[in-house]
Formats: sequence, structure tokens, C-alpha cells
Amino acid sequence: MNVCIFAFKMEMNRMKKELDIITFDADDTLWENELFFRENEHCFCELIKEYADQNQVLESLLKNEIKTLPIYGYGIKGFVLSMIETALELSNNKISGNTIKEILELGKKQLSYPVKLIDGVEDTLSALQKDYTLVMATKGDLTDQERKIEESGLKKYFSHIEIMSEKNESGYRSLIDRLQVSPDKFLMVGNSLKSDIIPVLSIGGYAAHIPFYTTWEHEKVDKPETCDRMFSLKSIRELLSII
Repeated sequence: MNVCIFAFKMEMNRMKKELDIITFDADDTLWENELFFRENEHCFCELIKEYADQNQVLESLLKNEIKTLPIYGYGIKGFVLSMIETALELSNNKISGNTIKEILELGKKQLSYPVKLIDGVEDTLSALQKDYTLVMATKGDLTDQERKIEESGLKKYFSHIEIMSEKNESGYRSLIDRLQVSPDKFLMVGNSLKSDIIPVLSIGGYAAHIPFYTTWEHEKVDKPETCDRMFSLKSIRELLSII
């Protein structure tokens, strides 16, 4: 048997015996989210197309989003402010008040979108809740995330819900300290390699990667080389087959 496959199976068996807590990302793991940003990016490009082409607009928008993350944090409100800043820059401050109003309306509309669960989510959570402590760990605008959590109907499955300012090694260490669990008893499930997978692997936890079909450019990183504590799944339903 291939050494890597053997090591993977051994680690998977050990995880099954020792795992206490399964933590889930929310956006694009439990419910759809990122596609709404892509739709609004397209609308934004149309609104200011007289000042720049689509590639220029998207490049400038991404730069402004990343630049202002330490100020605005993650979420729709920071996205809207970055669109306004981008529109002002690319138009040399000539953008009309009506266009800025339309940009604001895009954000308001996105903040009211209904929550659409990803297929298999509720069945999987219901099955896992019988044997494990389930936790939700997400990031983004506090008010919007709280709204989506309530509207999702999933709150009843989780013993603890945390809206994190940043999902990095420090953030996860603080989370597992609050949960009073060691990293080797902790599994993180999420769609983002950068935010959900790599930081958890780095502190000694387990991670299950379930890619979503669209990913924000800022979240794109190379897949880590590992053959033991990381699991790559096609859907959340497959989680039941590894634990």
C-alpha cells in the first residue's frame, strides 16, 4: 500500500476515535454567499463602464477591498464602501450622486437576500449532532451574519456560534481555548483553504475541505501538501463517511 494512503487511513481512524468537536464555516459551506458578490460585481461594472473596462474595475475593486479590510473588515458593507471608493477613483471624482445611490442600493438588496442552504447541510448536521458537539465559526459583518444565522434555521444544531474578525492561527487558537478542546480533537469544515483549512492544520487540528464553485480572489491559495489530517470532499454529505 502507498505510504501516503496508509498514513492517511491511520490518521483518519485516530480522528474517528478522538474527535470531540466539529466546527463549520457558514458562508459557502452551509449556505450560498459568494455568488451574490459576483453578481453585484457585474452590476457595478455596468454602472461605471463609461470610466473603465471590466478588468480595470475588478482589479481596482479588489485592491480597495484588500486595502480596507483592516478598517471595514469582511462583509457586504465593506464591499459597498470599496465599490464607492473605486467608482470615485476611476471616474476621477466625476461619478454622479445617482450612481453612488445605485451602488448603495446594490448593497441594501444583497443584505436582504434570503438564505439558501447548500444541498445536504441540514441532514448532515442532524446526523452529526447525535455524536458530536457542533460549532459554527464564521466571519463577516456582525449584523448580516446574525441575520443569516437566524434565517437559516440551523441555530438549533450548534452548541456554540462564533463570528470571528479574522480566521487565522491566532483566531483558531482563541476559539479552541474557549471551547476547552485540544487541536487533535477539533475538526474544521469549510470551503476556503486560506481561512478554514490551512490555519487549522497549522495548529494541529483536522480539516475537511469542501470547495464551493466560486471563490473570492483574496481567498485563493495553493492547496497544502498533506496526506493525513486534511480531507478533500465533494459535498457536505461525504462528511458522514469519514467520521
